[in-house]
Amino acid sequence: MMMHLGPHAAFIVTAYAAAIAIVAGLVAWIVLDQRHLARMLEEFEARGITRRSGRADGQKW
Repeated sequence: MMMHLGPHAAFIVTAYAAAIAIVAGLVAWIVLDQRHLARMLEEFEARGITRRSGRADGQKW
């Protein structure tokens, strides 16, 4: 079930592989950054540092 990609098969396969690697890298970076920021936020909250936009009554709006 292999498609015939013609004389440019190596370029096409390499381009798809590079695109997949880049997207996977970006997803990994975002996930790791989110975890890091969540840990930092927990640390700040444990030290008593709160968000400047937070209201005293805990309501968002």
